[in-house]
Amino acid sequence: MMELFLVTAGCFLAVVGYAVLVETPGKYLLQAGFAGACGGWVYFFGMQKGLDTVPACFLSALVISLLAHIFARIFKAPVTVFLIAGILPTVPGAGMYRAVYYIISDDRTQASYYLIQTLEIAGVIALAIFIVDAVFRIGLPRRQEKRKL
Repeated sequence: MMELFLVTAGCFLAVVGYAVLVETPGKYLLQAGFAGACGGWVYFFGMQKGLDTVPACFLSALVISLLAHIFARIFKAPVTVFLIAGILPTVPGAGMYRAVYYIISDDRTQASYYLIQTLEIAGVIALAIFIVDAVFRIGLPRRQEKRKL
C-alpha cells in the first residue's frame, strides 16, 4: 500500500515538473499533476492486480484523458493543457530505450518484443484519447452562440 502511495506521489511530482518544463500555465500545474497521478495510480494498481502492461496503459490513458476533459471544462482551458503533461506516466519511454538497447546489442528477439510492446502502448494511448474525445464530442451538447446579423 505504501509503495502505491509513493509511486502516485512520484507521478504527481514528475508530471508537475514536466508541466513546468513544457510551460504549462502555473494556475493549471496542480490539475495536470493530479491527472497524471491518477493515471499513474491506475497503471500501477492494475499491474499489482496482474493486469498486463498494455491494458494497464490503456486504462491509465482513459483516466488521464477523462480528467483532462473534465478539467478543461471546469477551468475553461484547452484539453491539451492537462493532457500533454498528464499523459507522461503512461508514455512508453523505457520500452523504446530497451528496444534500441537490444538492437544495438544484436538481440533481435528482445528488440522486436520491446518494439512491438512500445508500439502497442502508443496505439492504446492514442485510442484511449480518441475514445474519450469522441464521447465528449458526441455526449455533451454544445452551446449555440447567437449570430449577429
